[in-house]
Amino acid sequence: MPSPALRRALTDPGEPPLRPLPDEVSALLEELSAPPRLAAHLRAVHDVARSLADWMEKRHPEAGFDREATLFGAAVHDIGKTIHREELSGPGSAHEQAGYELLVSQGIEVNRARFARTHAAWSADVGVEDLLVSVADKVWKAKRVTDLEQLLVDRLTVASGQPSWEVFLALDDLLDRIAADADGRLAFQASHPVDG
Repeated sequence: MPSPALRRALTDPGEPPLRPLPDEVSALLEELSAPPRLAAHLRAVHDVARSLADWMEKRHPEAGFDREATLFGAAVHDIGKTIHREELSGPGSAHEQAGYELLVSQGIEVNRARFARTHAAWSADVGVEDLLVSVADKVWKAKRVTDLEQLLVDRLTVASGQPSWEVFLALDDLLDRIAADADGRLAFQASHPVDG
């Protein structure tokens, strides 16, 4: 039975309203007795990833990205913090490999578990889905990372045949709109306890 604090983090609508995590992920977080703050963070990043995925489907259907993989990745990217709880309120990257191993041990396919490792170690050789999760994990709190965003622009430019500047401007506009609600998402996350 999940703690009331975890249940609240998984179901509280938030302001701006945050969409729920996939049922599979909510059940896993409950099974792991995840910290409520982690659940709140995963909801915020997952919600932003859904906005990015909606935009991708509308503006760049030719990119051929896996929407479900992207949303799953955003929903579990920091799950290793159930093990490395000190990284909920401090720096650290031990949660990345630990999260991957945890997901695999729970029967999650390697291809889906990878997001626990790739969300912070993005490079030119990861998939568009990985880049979207990484962007969502930054812009949810209004952080903009030029190199990361340029990797996504480059992929979309190749896939669409559009000029790079045009792809950049459209993505930049979207990320600015998402970043505008960062204070609400940060307040939502902070309203849930690290322990509980």
